[in-house]
Formats: sequence, structure tokens, C-alpha cells
Amino acid sequence: MVLNGVDKMSQLQKNTANIRNICVLAHVDHGKTTLADCLISSNGIISSRLAGKLRYMDSREDEQVRGITMKSSAISLHYAEGNEEYLINLIDSPGHVDFSSEVSTAVRICDGCIIVVDAVEGVCPQTQAVLRQAWLENIRPVLVINKIDRLIVELKFTPQEAYSHLKNILEQINALTGTLFTSKVLEERAERETESQVKTHSEQGDQVYDWSTGLEDADDSQLYFSPEQGNVVFTSAIDGWGFGIEHFARIYSQKIGIRKEVLLKTLWGDYYINMKAKKIMKVDQAKGKKPLFVQLILENIWSLYDAVLKKDKEKIDKIVTSLGLRIGAREARHSDPKVQINAICSQWLPISHAVLAMVCQKLPSPLDMTSERVEKLLCTGSQTFESLPLETQALKAAFMKCGSEDTAPVIIFVSKMFAVDAKALPQNKPRPLTQEEMAQRRERARQRHAEKLAGAQGQAPQGSTQDGGALLASPQGDEPRGDEPDVASVSPQPVPQEESSQEAFIAFARVFSGIARRGQKIFVLGPKYSPVEFLQRVPLGFSAPREDLPPVPHMACCTLESLYLLMGRELEDLEEVPPGNVLGIGGLQDFILKSATLCSLPSCPPFIPLNFEATPIVRVAIEPKHPSEMPQLVKGMKLLNQADPCVQVLIQETGEHVLVTAGEVHLQRCLDDLRERFAKIHISVSEPIIPFRETITKPPKVDMVNEEIGRQQKVAVIHQTKEEQSKIPEGIHVDSDGLITITTPNKLATLSVRAIPLPEEVTQILEENSDLIRSMELLTSSLNEGRNTQALHQKTQEKIWEFKGKLEQHLTGRKWRNTVDQIWSFGPRKCGPNILASRSEDFQNSVWSGPAGRESKEAGRFRDFGNSIVSGFQLATLSGPMCEEPLMGVCFVLEKWELSKCAEQGSSDKQNQEECDPTGEGQEEGKTCPSGSENQEQQDSHSEETSAKGESPVTDCYGPFSGQLIATMKEACRYALQVKPQRLMAAMYTCDIMATSDVLGRVYAVLSKREGRVLQEEMKEGTDMFIIKAVLPVAESFGFADEIRKRTSGLASPQLVFSHWEVIPSDPFWVPTTEEEYLHFGEKADSENQARKYMNAVRKRKGLYVEEKIVEHAEKQRTLSKNK
Repeated sequence: MVLNGVDKMSQLQKNTANIRNICVLAHVDHGKTTLADCLISSNGIISSRLAGKLRYMDSREDEQVRGITMKSSAISLHYAEGNEEYLINLIDSPGHVDFSSEVSTAVRICDGCIIVVDAVEGVCPQTQAVLRQAWLENIRPVLVINKIDRLIVELKFTPQEAYSHLKNILEQINALTGTLFTSKVLEERAERETESQVKTHSEQGDQVYDWSTGLEDADDSQLYFSPEQGNVVFTSAIDGWGFGIEHFARIYSQKIGIRKEVLLKTLWGDYYINMKAKKIMKVDQAKGKKPLFVQLILENIWSLYDAVLKKDKEKIDKIVTSLGLRIGAREARHSDPKVQINAICSQWLPISHAVLAMVCQKLPSPLDMTSERVEKLLCTGSQTFESLPLETQALKAAFMKCGSEDTAPVIIFVSKMFAVDAKALPQNKPRPLTQEEMAQRRERARQRHAEKLAGAQGQAPQGSTQDGGALLASPQGDEPRGDEPDVASVSPQPVPQEESSQEAFIAFARVFSGIARRGQKIFVLGPKYSPVEFLQRVPLGFSAPREDLPPVPHMACCTLESLYLLMGRELEDLEEVPPGNVLGIGGLQDFILKSATLCSLPSCPPFIPLNFEATPIVRVAIEPKHPSEMPQLVKGMKLLNQADPCVQVLIQETGEHVLVTAGEVHLQRCLDDLRERFAKIHISVSEPIIPFRETITKPPKVDMVNEEIGRQQKVAVIHQTKEEQSKIPEGIHVDSDGLITITTPNKLATLSVRAIPLPEEVTQILEENSDLIRSMELLTSSLNEGRNTQALHQKTQEKIWEFKGKLEQHLTGRKWRNTVDQIWSFGPRKCGPNILASRSEDFQNSVWSGPAGRESKEAGRFRDFGNSIVSGFQLATLSGPMCEEPLMGVCFVLEKWELSKCAEQGSSDKQNQEECDPTGEGQEEGKTCPSGSENQEQQDSHSEETSAKGESPVTDCYGPFSGQLIATMKEACRYALQVKPQRLMAAMYTCDIMATSDVLGRVYAVLSKREGRVLQEEMKEGTDMFIIKAVLPVAESFGFADEIRKRTSGLASPQLVFSHWEVIPSDPFWVPTTEEEYLHFGEKADSENQARKYMNAVRKRKGLYVEEKIVEHAEKQRTLSKNK
């Protein structure tokens, strides 16, 4: 029986101080959904007997089949303690690493979280990840140590062993929290230091800095989990019991007569009780004493389990009567001991009371939102809170106050869109019939039956049959007549909706300020919206009337069509939602793709984007089985893209529709959704498209048989390099050190390019700072176009100099001298991990100086064609020569760049003779230049002759010459790569496997078969579980989890997270050249190396030429006698 109706819930929503928005976070299979079931059963939504078996929050079929949660879903619960009534908005989130994006969406709209940890497995990789996510969003955690029954039943621990094991788990979690806290304090200290250095140039020079300064003063006592603080609860969700030590302190203070405050401090920790003296002492004084936690709490639970498992009826009855409980006859007679335990414990130590009481006491309400969190939410990108407009800064007060008056601005954050079946919406649900309607239906059915009988006897008069027909048609139209008119207007609606689409999208959101009302007009702010830009476009400022606003980019206006209370699998209609509540909003699918900020004032900036732990990396191409169904597929993929926060949908240049997902389980779920919900067609899915990167390395010191490459083998190696050089066409000059010199087809420019591998640390720095590089690029482009829109903020400037300093620190040595200052561009897409450096004397352009370097007169000659060179470099880095994959970790140095006189003069003409001709060829300027069309013809035919005669064709920076420069630069970069040792880079997963000792060998077998590499292996204290950390190429990971489960009979399960790119050591073009290699590998070297295999697979997929030996007409000699 549901205890609370919608009216009660909407009443509770108004008291903001008693609202708690919480989410349940944990590693996969640690018991989040079972815990949620126990809390839901306390509200009477499900039966307490079914809690843990029903998994109410897992409403999808595949979630029930697989037994894991795949999406975050919310439910509102009521909890009363004393006179206070609380509303708890509980969000259950997935623990599987593939769905960690769902955790991010849940964490953003909560104020606190419950971290659940398995008492046997302890802290797992995903536990660390969710703790970090909670930390990044500034929300307060409490801890639930679950599955304590496993310590009794499975591991058969004594109470003393269990205590030390639990203490161990607490230490591990607190160590994790400590590292997060330390890093934060040190970061803040560094920021303060830089600010103080800017303000005052350090008065005393002899300050000694210790790394831990600032840590002593920072108060971290609130952060750590400890039972005496009341933020830890010990539970067994499947058996329905849980307790915090406060519960026992209350009981024993009456029994023993020791004050409750003393017991609270001593029930956890190494204290023992001297019963004669009724004193509590430290354990050190008397050895062999049991701590209070063991003696007073654990032993009681252990003895109860012991009695029930051994079916000792007398002892059970004694325990039940001493606790003053009543057990039903059915439970007492039940053969399954678990049922008895559940019946006793759920009355003695109800889990819902323990957990919800902790949530209400220890977690903050929406009113307690920290100013730090508000500032962080409002500052997107590299902005600081102070740099925002004053109207925007004023909104901070509205956040902190959670004001519900009409003047308060309405601010709502939508963290994700989720699809529900249109039939599940409250307005489309069938209504329960009233008594009169039932009587009408009964009468109608009786009439119809009588007519049927009459018709069968052939006596049906004509009038009555017509009447019968009318009656048959009437039910749909007549049913609502007896009811209020507004329902009648709603009921015919779902029919057209069902035809068009079965799915309705609901926004999963939270009101941060103001009251959200149905039918209210509100602004939808996209992630790129900026209040500063709004001020520039709208002269009246933020107070401008909404009706006649000019179009502002990334801002739309919409109406809140319907508001819903989220109740797990159900939705309930609401008229208005006060601040601080979680809600569903209908009718926003045309305005919001995945997440957005809704606000009644345009001065609100969009919230900072959600940070996802997992990066989507698994790509598949999708096409319909029947080509005619392509439009359905496109529409279905659009809906899927909206319904999943992490998935990406792209159309490649080849025309393939590609789906990018976070892992295998995620991919499977997306494909099922496409087939059954969104596209509803049969689709065929390609093999996963595995991304690679191309790079170059330093020449190897040893050959394939580990012989040092010395003089005796040189001959063969030189032969090989000569063969390689024959691949490079004529007209391109290659130096011995790999410098490529190439001229454009019209002989107007000559480029000299060299490729050098970047050190690994530099590649890593470039990858980490891609956002910063992008903002530098945006700034330079806006300055080049003459729009000084974004003045560089001081913090961004500091970040840029810090980034430059890091690069200078790692690029040291003779060959890297001044390279950092000469960086011209990054690539691909102007923010990738490759560098273009310009060492040409004639032209210096640096990415750091931006527009300053552009004023020099020398630069003017080359400036117009600079963009063409950069474009050529971008194209070259986007698809390398091996298999058209992007490059990584390569520095291209433009050593020389010569423009012939014609090109120079063309550019100088274009600049209206800004500079005098520096090369002294002034006499040519007097000659008339041919018109555009002649110019074109001349360039096509004998361009060499024209330049010899001195008739210089005018070259335009957007004309054919720029295209030739782009192509030539691209070719030069590709040839520069090909003369160096090329390597493929594979994407790598880090793989965490928990396995028991008896299946370790099988786990290693699977890993080595799939080119995996084990990094470490450690045993978990107090268990027989091993934790194996390994790296595994993404290319080899498909089917890995299934194979490990099969080989280990389900005793080991891996967690795969994308980690980094790694160079595959083998050379894809390797052939045996030295004597030792011939002896070892044979002339053909049939054992195909890994890199070549990957390279050929990618080339085949892309339709490029693959060098393969194909056997045609292979005739085998047949012997007449059959093989025995």
C-alpha cells in the first residue's frame, strides 16, 4: 500500500530546508539497487519481502536480465523523524564503467551522495572513480558498508576478524578522500601564491616553502568517514538490516548506565569495557580484551546468524522474545534461513531507518549549497566568477537563498534527456472507471449479446442492427462523457501521437532557484551561450522585453509544457515545483539535445559542462538491412543521440553512419535501443572500427634478433633504404638526415620540411592542454579578423605561460633549441598533439606572440600564404601515409621557405605596395601585369618561361597558387614521415580484474593471448581475491569480458577504461635484411607482425591498396588412396 499520495509529496516539496537530493554511488554489484529497494519498501511502494529481488529502479528489460543498472533514475521518498518530515529525492546510478556518464548526470543535480562499498571486495576501481566525481561536483558523501552478511556466511570470519577487516576498508576509503583533499588544498595554495606574487613582489626573499604548508591549517575532520561522526552505516541490504553506532549507544546507555555521549565516542575504536567498574578503557592496558564494537554489537549479530543457520529453535525464540519482536508463523516455519533472518533483523535493525536518518542528519539541504559550488557551476571555460557581468554575479544570492517568491529568477538545470514510452505518461494512462460507467458498460454488453443472439436466429429487425452498429462504435466516444470535461479533451490525444512516435522525451532536471510552473515561458541556454555577447547584441541590456528580442546565438525561448514527479517507473503530474527539487519536464525535445540550462533571465550563464569519466572509443558503422529504411535509421539515431548522455553519432566522409560508445555493454544497449525503440528496423552492424594513430620513432639501435646494428650488416640496410627511397618520386630532394625539399608545380615556391619525433612527455602535455590550445586559436583568429571580442583574462594568460614553460622544460637539447618560440600551429584541427615549427629566416610567426609578430614588414610578404602552409600541415596530420589515420607526437620543422619573385610581387601588389620590394627587383614593378584570365592561362602553360621573361603573374592568396601550396606542404610532410622509421600507435585500455587465486592462471592465459601486459598484482587483505592491473589494446578487447567469464566460470570480471595511446614496437614495413635475421626468420618472414596486421586491416576497411600475396589456381596433388 503506497503510504503517500502526490498531494502529500507536493506539500513536502515546499519546505526546502527538509529536502535531501541524494544519489547512490558504488562499484558494479556492490548493492546500490538492492539498498534503493529497501528504502523504497519503507514507503510502501513495494513489499518489503520483495526488496532486493524486484530491483524496482531497474525498469528496463536488459537491466533485469543482466542484473546491472544502466541508467540513473529518480524516486521521491517520505521520511518522518520526530516531528520533522523529510522529502528525499533518491537517484539510483549505474556502477558499470561503461555507464559512468550517467553517474555524472546524477551527481550534478544532487547535494549529497551515499557511497556503497562491498564489505568483502572493499574499495574497487569504480569506487575511486565515483568518489572523485562526487568530489569534483563538491557534494558531501556518507558511507554505507554493505553485504556484512557475507563476512559471516561466506568468509566465516569471527567478530574480531570482521572488525579489523571493516577498519581496514574504512582506512582505504579515508586514504582516498585524503589524497583528493590534499590535491585540492595544494591547488588552492598555488593559486593564492601566484596571486600574492602578482600583487606584491615578495617582500622577504628568504621564505622556505614546504610542500605541506597550508595542510595543517585546513580543516579536514568533516571529510573523513568514521562511525562516531555518524556518517558510516553498516548494512546487509539483502537481509534488510543496517545500523549506525548511535542506535546501539542509545540502547546500551540505558542498559549499562554509561552516558550516551561517551558510548558514541568509544563504540568504534580500540576501547574495552570493564563491567565491574563500569568503566571504558583503552585496549593497550589489558591484552586479549575485545573492543566494544565486537563485544556489544557484532557478537549479537553473529549469534543471531549462528542460531538461525543451525536452526536452533530455542535460541531463536529466546532472542526474539528478549528483543521484544513478533515473528509471523509463516516466517518462523520457513525452511530458508534467509527468510527468518530477514524477518527478525528487519524489525530489530531496520535498514531504511538507519540509512535515511543518517541522510537527513548528515547531508545538506539545497539551502546549504556552498558559495564555492555556485561559483564553479557558473564559470564555464577559463572564466573567473569576478569577470562575469554584475547582473550574473547577483544570481549567486538567488542560488544560495533558493527563493520561492515570484520575483526570484527561475533557474533549472537539465542534466539529461530520457525516453519513456508515450503510454506511460500520466495523461495517456487509462483512468479507473467510476461505478456509473461500469454499470453503463455492463448494460451495453448485455444489449450487444442480446442482439447477437437475435441475429443468429435470423429475426434481427433492421433498425436494431443499425442501433447495434452505433453502439459498437460508441465506447471510445462515450466513455468520458460521465466525467469532467477536461479529461475528455485529453483522452483522444494519444491516438495521433502513437502513430507518429512511441517515445516521449522527458528532461531530468532540478530547480535551483524560483518556482517552475506549468505553461511558463523560459529561456533555453545552450552550452556556448554567453551573457557578455547578449549585452553586446541587445542595447537595452538584460531588462529588455522578451517579445522583441533580436536573435541571440545559442539561446531559444520555450514553454514548460508539463512537469512530472519522478517516481521510479511511474510519472505523476505536477502543476508547480518549488526550488531545490528534482523533477521531469515534458515537451523540451525540440530545444535540448542532451543537457542545458533553463533560466527566466538572460543574465544567467550556462552551467559548466558535465565531466565524464569514460571517453567514448568503440565505434561501429550502422546501415539498415533494407536500404529503403534509411530515413528511419537516421531518425532513430537522432533520437538515440538525444536519449544517451555519452553516445556520439556521426556521419563520416565515406557516408557511413557511425555510432561511438563507451564500451561493449554500452554498445550492445545502444544497438538494442535502436532496433526496438527508436528506429524499429533491422540493422546490420560492422566490425568495430578501431582507432589508431601514426607516429615516427628514433632509428633503432638493435635489429629484430637483438643484434646491435653494426658495420657488418650495413650493406643490407643501405639496400633497403635505397629501395625505400625509390618510392619517393623524382623532383623531390631528400637529404641524408631526412630533410625533404619540394617545389610547387608552378615553380613559384620551394619548401624544406623535416619530421622529428616529439618526446612522450610533450605529447602528453599537448593532449592534456587541448582546450587551452583551442582557446588560444580562437583568440588569434578573432584578432586576425579584427574583432577584439575576448580580451585575454589574466588567469588564462597565466595558464598559457605555464603551458609554454612546461614545453620548454621538456624540449631541451641542441636540436630543440628555440623550437617552442617557433611553434606556428598545432594539428590536426588546430589543437592536436602535433607541432608545426617555422625556422625559415624570411618568415617568423609564432602561436605565442599572436598578432604582435604580424606587424613586422618582413612578415608581410609571406603572410598571405602562411594560411596555406598551415592548412597543408593540418591535412597531413589528419591522415598519415600508413593507413590514413591521424598523426600523434610528430614535430614538422619548416627549415626553408622560398617564394620566387613573382609570388612575392603578387603579394606585395595585393598589399598596395605597403613595403618596398626588399629583393631589389624594382624594375619589374613598372611592367603591366596581365589580366586575371590571361594570368590563368599563362600559369597553366609554360609558367617557367613567363617567370624567365620577367612577366610576373599576379598571385592571389585565394587563387590557384594557394591550393598548390596546400598540396605541396601536405606532400612534403608525408614524405618527411616516410623517410623516418614509422610506427603505429594503438589505443590502450587499463584493465582491472578481480579474481580468486584458483583462476589466476586462466586470467593470465586470456590476457597473454590478447596481447595484454600485466602491470601489477596484489592480494586483498583478509580475502582470497587478487586484484590484477593490466593494459590491453582496444583492438583486442572485443569479447574479452565474456571470454574471461567463460574461462573462469564467472569468478573473474574485468573493468575496462580507456587510458592512453601506446606505440606498437614492431615496424609494419619490416623485412629481414641482415644475415642473422635471414637465419632466424627465413627469407619471406612469414610470421606477420602485429603492426602490419593492424595496418592492413585498416587499409582494407578504408578501401586502400593492400600489398598481399594472393594464391590463385592452387592445385593440390590428389592421391587415389584415401587417407587412413
